[in-house]
Amino acid sequence: MKRKLVSLMLVVSMTAAMVAGCGSDDKKTADNNAAGTEKTDDSKEAASGSVYYLNFKPEQDQQWQDLAKAYTDETGVPVEVVTAASGTYEETLKSEIAKSDAPTLFQVNGPVGLAAWKDYCADLSGTDVYSHVKSDDFVLKDGDEVKGIAYVLETYGLIYNKTVLNAYCGMDGAKVTSIDEINSFAKLKEVADDIQSRLAEVSEAAGPEYDLKGAFTSAGMDSSSDWRFKTHLANLPIYYEYKADGIGSTDAIKGTYLDNYKQIWDLYTTDSTCEGSMLASKTGDDATAEFGLGEAVFYQNGTWAYNDIINAGVLTDDDLGMMPIYIGVDGEENQGLCTGSENYWCINANASEENIKATEDFLNWVITSDTGRDVVANQMGFTTPFDTFDDGYQASNAFMDAVNQSIADGKNSVAWCFTTMPSEAWKDGVGSALTAYAAGTGSWDDVVTAFVDGWASEYAAANE
Repeated sequence: MKRKLVSLMLVVSMTAAMVAGCGSDDKKTADNNAAGTEKTDDSKEAASGSVYYLNFKPEQDQQWQDLAKAYTDETGVPVEVVTAASGTYEETLKSEIAKSDAPTLFQVNGPVGLAAWKDYCADLSGTDVYSHVKSDDFVLKDGDEVKGIAYVLETYGLIYNKTVLNAYCGMDGAKVTSIDEINSFAKLKEVADDIQSRLAEVSEAAGPEYDLKGAFTSAGMDSSSDWRFKTHLANLPIYYEYKADGIGSTDAIKGTYLDNYKQIWDLYTTDSTCEGSMLASKTGDDATAEFGLGEAVFYQNGTWAYNDIINAGVLTDDDLGMMPIYIGVDGEENQGLCTGSENYWCINANASEENIKATEDFLNWVITSDTGRDVVANQMGFTTPFDTFDDGYQASNAFMDAVNQSIADGKNSVAWCFTTMPSEAWKDGVGSALTAYAAGTGSWDDVVTAFVDGWASEYAAANE
């Protein structure tokens, strides 16, 4: 991936989104059979301290393993990376933090996560890493203490196959003649319904390598995938409620836009590669493969999915685009993509002084060395809030181009309000209700109850 500077507008817009707003994990080594990733007591014996990073992002595990090895080879300081399975980070952290060789570096997902873990979070205000953060908009504070630092700014929306959609636009009877005309839920539904009704015809128009199975990839509700809907999709009705009410958080969500949540969920599960009854067992890998192999046109995910899609070996940057997730709200033709962070580094305040210092030094190396910056920007594909990446270490790919274009067009970025969701239990309740509804064994009223009543009870429990 070639390096190039991403528009300064991107960082400005991301800052604005995070200020205006409310403001992803099989444990890969507690019980992992993969060679070279198991934690050992020997790794904690260096006199200069050591680092144990409990990583949140499975899709970047190999890059973190490579960085750990490179740093150890360069400095002699042991660095160990353990990656939690998708959807299990909180429970893994709770288990690991209680051990004598607990993580020295972990992450929280925002203000709610910080509230639960702040007693374990060292003050980072005097660290070199904090000195390179462009703005306090990218940190979590407890009073004057800096408890967490965002290390990646990400964007999600509806990833689409540009080649297939362009071919569709040229077909007789197509509901749009240009992708740019898809700027509302009504138009998205019209296009998706039409594609779903003539999959073979659209496949033929797109080319012999395509064999479409659905307009949308499977909305899998396995733990490797359900966060896309119980968290990221659920962000949309929360964002619009907060925006309408002029608030940044709440102890009791009203559910004003849950009818909108329903209609986009219905579209995902009707115009799909599979029946709703199959979603409970469908995984994140299933959805990635369906899109990457050209079996679906639309795929809800984010900038972090770029490498997985490209590594499928079929699609290139020329095939990829990203549009907003439209849910049928007035004025949504001006809606942009969803931009923010739920990834904040925290250093374990209960670690030894040597290990705290070793962890600070490792993070500083990651964001200042050529090796670290190259991996973060060009292999992980991260956009960061650190000034050390401004001199040529900026991620560049089709999805980042879509982000920049959305900003250039003056679209309103959607903030990551899901960081104010009251608990993991709340998300799980919404996810279970969505799964049952899609399978026909539950009602939408059950989703509303889990969303609204569940929010109030979980918020109260977390703040007693």
